[in-house]
Amino acid sequence: MLVGVPKEIKNHEYRVGLTPPSVRELTTRGHRVIVQQGAGAEIGLSDEQYVAAGASLAASAEEVFAKADMIVKVKEPQAVECAMLRPGQILYTYLHLAPDPEQTAALVKSGAICIAYETITGPGGGLPLLAPMSEVAGRMAIQAGAAHLEKSKGGMGLLLGGVPGVAAGHIVIIGAGVVGTNALQMAVGTGARVTVLDKSIDRLRQLDLVFGNRISTLMSNAHTIEESVLTADLVVGGVLVPGAAAPKLVTRDMISRMKKGAVVVDVAIDQGGCFETSHATTHADPTFVVDGVVHYCVANMPGAVARTSTFALNNATIGHAIALANKGWQQALKDDVHLRNGLNVCQGKVTYAAVAKDLGYDYVPAESMLS
Repeated sequence: MLVGVPKEIKNHEYRVGLTPPSVRELTTRGHRVIVQQGAGAEIGLSDEQYVAAGASLAASAEEVFAKADMIVKVKEPQAVECAMLRPGQILYTYLHLAPDPEQTAALVKSGAICIAYETITGPGGGLPLLAPMSEVAGRMAIQAGAAHLEKSKGGMGLLLGGVPGVAAGHIVIIGAGVVGTNALQMAVGTGARVTVLDKSIDRLRQLDLVFGNRISTLMSNAHTIEESVLTADLVVGGVLVPGAAAPKLVTRDMISRMKKGAVVVDVAIDQGGCFETSHATTHADPTFVVDGVVHYCVANMPGAVARTSTFALNNATIGHAIALANKGWQQALKDDVHLRNGLNVCQGKVTYAAVAKDLGYDYVPAESMLS
């Protein structure tokens, strides 16, 4: 199979779909890889490294899309990239379709086979291709929140850990999954007062055993969320319903009653966000203010630490890329139910139930596309 790697074009996105070591994993198995010139240059992955791993170089994204049987990316295809997809071509990347009707319509129109990293499941449960970026985003959420609490960044001018004689700040983390747990690890290190909310009492028990009296745990419901948010200096939203739009857990009314100069970081923004006041931002212009509250809603947070993120992502994605290349998409999906769960759009049909429900498409089970 000929596998294509275009350069990412989303604002301030420097990650790349395949690293040179991943290219080598494919070429040593007899596959060909074509990489757009400069695709990894911003994170220190030179064209020479790709050629040494067995790849050939393309002068443009148009050449990559025209030649490749499978496109491997990081972020969802932008409109110009969707227009270059063709029927039967495999697209393997993050998609986050539920809050993005325009992209969904473009992928349906393309006739391509679109496999989303974020809905591929793992044998032990969970979402193993989403996990590494959730780890990065969770840790970054505390960094970003702490920075934007500074007065020069629009915040109230608060040091999260305080100093002797001055109270520490209060960090509230909504959701104790991969994002929330990684945010929690960083939050405890700041010396702030930390509260974490989740719907699973078993998960809260696990966190209590690990962190003890360094954190407070609360069962997540409308009442506890409201109480916590109104006393918070920094709120991190890390909730996820796989493949579906994120629930709006923090209302506009709650935001209006928060401390002025407080910061909210919406890590769920890829799926539409869990704050009612959220809309996606970019690294070039990462924040906006609603009712005196600073909102950080960058839709590709891990892109800020693109080298770390690229290698972490490739660790998770390369196995399925090899399976797709070795077997072709139909056989690979027949053989692996977890990979099959990643099929979101296929030959003009929406094959992921949550996306179909949220966007009003007829749902066509993935299994029916494999005959």
